[in-house]
Amino acid sequence: MRDAAALSALTTDQYELTMAASHFAQGRTATATFDLFVRRLPPERRFLIMAGLADALTYLQNLHFTDTDIEFLRSLGQFDDAFLEHLNTLRFTGDVWAIPEGEIVFPEEPLVRVTAPLIEAQIVETALLTFIGHQTAIASKAARVALACGDRQFVDFAARRTHGPEAALSGARSAYLAGAAGTSNVLAGKTYGIPLSGTMAHSYVMSYDDEREAFRAFARDFPTASTLLIDTYDTLQGARNVVQVAHELAAEGIRVQGVRLDSGNLAALSREVRDILDHGGLTDVRIVASSDLDEHRIADLLQAGAPIDAFGVGTQMGVAADAPAMSAVYKLAEYDGRPVQKLSPGKRSLPGLKQVWRVERDGVLVGDTIGAADEDGIEGRPMLQQAIRSGCVVDGEAQGTAGLAAARERCAAGLASLPRRLRALGRSEDPAPVTLSPRLASLGTREA
Repeated sequence: MRDAAALSALTTDQYELTMAASHFAQGRTATATFDLFVRRLPPERRFLIMAGLADALTYLQNLHFTDTDIEFLRSLGQFDDAFLEHLNTLRFTGDVWAIPEGEIVFPEEPLVRVTAPLIEAQIVETALLTFIGHQTAIASKAARVALACGDRQFVDFAARRTHGPEAALSGARSAYLAGAAGTSNVLAGKTYGIPLSGTMAHSYVMSYDDEREAFRAFARDFPTASTLLIDTYDTLQGARNVVQVAHELAAEGIRVQGVRLDSGNLAALSREVRDILDHGGLTDVRIVASSDLDEHRIADLLQAGAPIDAFGVGTQMGVAADAPAMSAVYKLAEYDGRPVQKLSPGKRSLPGLKQVWRVERDGVLVGDTIGAADEDGIEGRPMLQQAIRSGCVVDGEAQGTAGLAAARERCAAGLASLPRRLRALGRSEDPAPVTLSPRLASLGTREA
């Protein structure tokens, strides 16, 4: 999201406010801890990529109700003046522990742990779920695209197909975090420092009487960054036209960098286009492919030996089409020093303050253990790190471009550490490599 700091505190569900009003009336203001986690993996996911934390921290740091927010709530006739005055002065004063962005994560693991006075911790649920849930979904899809591409680059082309401009913006950030080389979204380039990438649309070619004239004009206007779209009329003739234009413009010191295929049988066409370009002396001109690509189509193309150098990936990644929503939830784990647990069938939660420990051997991820936060003797490195202390962000750089770069490096390292079974793109019935510590597994609590 471009401006999480400006997000209204009214970005919450109605029942958060009615619960908060009741807690206030009953004097229930003790410290509470909530866990944000994903209940289960979608069918085609074997892991997830943590994302959305930067926006979540910015939102918490700037949480407040404006005067107009309070007046709106007063107009509903549901809340008394004492509660509204409490909201008018409410700020987030608690602590947040979280798994850093870019890390591999699994179901049931607390991705974010919020500890604060009950009303503060409760009222932020909706916003935190939107930040973490959406961006984790997009980053996880983009990570699969990265695995399929291997050493080939892919670029985010999704802006026009996402569910609104803010989703396009945060989606571009999530895709870049997970391995995209760049984005077509200009605002994402400005906001996050993501490299921009773009070619031309068919309308550009169609606006000229002759395809070759379109190619000449564009290459002259962008002599160091021209990728020509060659499938507007006839792809193979388009490739021949590129050869002709490239030789004409070489005398002017202009070099065509690439061609793009956006329709048809991409495997067959890419081979034929490569042959035309090579025979025309354009062995260094790259082939870029787009057209409703996802990780499966890319893997199939590369398996078939398609000589494609880079991919533009849009709709399927931008909306995480095969898994557009995570089963992300935000559940009370402790209140006033008492661990609590939800026992609803299929919706259980884990009690108390928790930590996640990860074991890696010889650079390969072995598995995670969820245990009590103060539990000793668990092998591995602790994953949850403190992100906010007493309402203040611990590491401000985590929210900026430096934080995005670090998250991108973490994600690349995490993907490289995945064992073969977790890197596979097909569906799997295998359980996630997560276990509970003996203490956590045996901890008996009352139902929340």
